[in-house]
Amino acid sequence: MTMHNPPHPGEIIRELCLDALNLSVTDAAAGIGVTRKTLSAILNGHAGVSPEMALRLSKAFGSTPDHWLRMQNAFDLWKLRSKAKTLRVKRYITNETHA
Repeated sequence: MTMHNPPHPGEIIRELCLDALNLSVTDAAAGIGVTRKTLSAILNGHAGVSPEMALRLSKAFGSTPDHWLRMQNAFDLWKLRSKAKTLRVKRYITNETHA
């Protein structure tokens, strides 16, 4: 089932990690080993969570890298579905059945 308007992972990071632990963006960035600019871009929804960032977030705040990547994937797919009707794609159908 598709989530309706899932939050960007940056919102979750800000609310459940930084705010909950009273961490500044600068302190959190230093703690996970990235620049403030990199973390800020994610927190503000201007960048996504990469596999490397997912691993860093997992080590710093818990959960699993897979969890962070699934959140990013859900957000990305939700955004793209709103554009699906504008994509011009030819459908190809084979005669073979798949087992």
